[in-house]
Amino acid sequence: MSECVQAIVIGAGVVGLACARELAKAGKEVIIIEAETAIGMGTSSRNSEVIHAGIYYPKNSLKARLCVEGKHLLYDYCDSHGVPYKKLGKLIVATSKEQIDTLKSIQQKAKENGVDDLIWLNKEETYKAEPALKAEAALLSPSTGIIDTHAYMLSLLGDAEEHGAMLALNSPVLSGRLTETGVTLQVGGDSPMEIFTELLINCSGLNAIKLARTIQGFPAPDIPQDYYCKGNYFSLATKAPFSHLIYPVPEKAGLGVHLTLDMGGQARFGPDVEWLENGDHINYDVCSKRGEKFYDAIRAYWPELKEGDLHADYSGVRPKIQKPDEEAKDFLIQGPQEHGILGFINLFGIESPGLTSSLAIAREVVRKLDLS
Repeated sequence: MSECVQAIVIGAGVVGLACARELAKAGKEVIIIEAETAIGMGTSSRNSEVIHAGIYYPKNSLKARLCVEGKHLLYDYCDSHGVPYKKLGKLIVATSKEQIDTLKSIQQKAKENGVDDLIWLNKEETYKAEPALKAEAALLSPSTGIIDTHAYMLSLLGDAEEHGAMLALNSPVLSGRLTETGVTLQVGGDSPMEIFTELLINCSGLNAIKLARTIQGFPAPDIPQDYYCKGNYFSLATKAPFSHLIYPVPEKAGLGVHLTLDMGGQARFGPDVEWLENGDHINYDVCSKRGEKFYDAIRAYWPELKEGDLHADYSGVRPKIQKPDEEAKDFLIQGPQEHGILGFINLFGIESPGLTSSLAIAREVVRKLDLS
């Protein structure tokens, strides 16, 4: 069977759903193709569910711009669509006097990104805010929050469907080929078919680079190398004595072993950094032995953590486009301006702050397609 549609979004994670919604609102006929049995089964359901402020990213980067823009869009969306969230705020902590200069540089970077609501707390003010916290100083980010990611994805899907979009689950994309007017995809699943589309948005997360390699005629030099970084999370067996999210000064590959709270108030710690050899057979199990390193990292800012209070919880994998020993790279939203193929967008390396940036990323995709 052969079908034809104006726009296809591959991947029903949070970014794919946001893109489908934006395209449908622009009047396009949209099909969301998802290989799994439900929406958001990949990276979108395996993260900290934090709404980031846009603090850490290099000035003028996509991560900085789209996170700051996306944060405002996301809070407005949650308010207008009844999506549960809590603006708890977070503390970025210097656990030693040597880290204070790093904390000051983080504050400066935040200002350059347009995040001007950070509040500097000295040692006494930090203690007053969180008495259980060990810190020489801290930055309070009042606009950081948490969100019910699943409720958000369901809302995005509902919005997209109200504007005519359709969702096809159990539909893995096997291959594709470029034509003069669009892309023809071979889609497997219960009812294998060939589908032609004028507009193709590759939002397949961990599989985005692999999928791009299957598109016959797409220029191979424009496809980056893919890398995978697993982050493990541990939950706290007892009630946490914190009302804010707690972040240490960030590490090279991530933001360190931080404390977040979910919508029910459960505390969890993570992620750590575990580079994987490949992403073909990802094992999401959490090895309890990794918790041994968690204790030392957490006790740097919470010395009263008791032995045995951490339990292996869950893990997620971040799609990376840099090697383990390289500096973090920016989002790669690759459109006709980059690869020369009309109507085709690849989203590579969409990791944190992808959730926060999702609505802004969707707007960026539509802008690159020049649909106005």
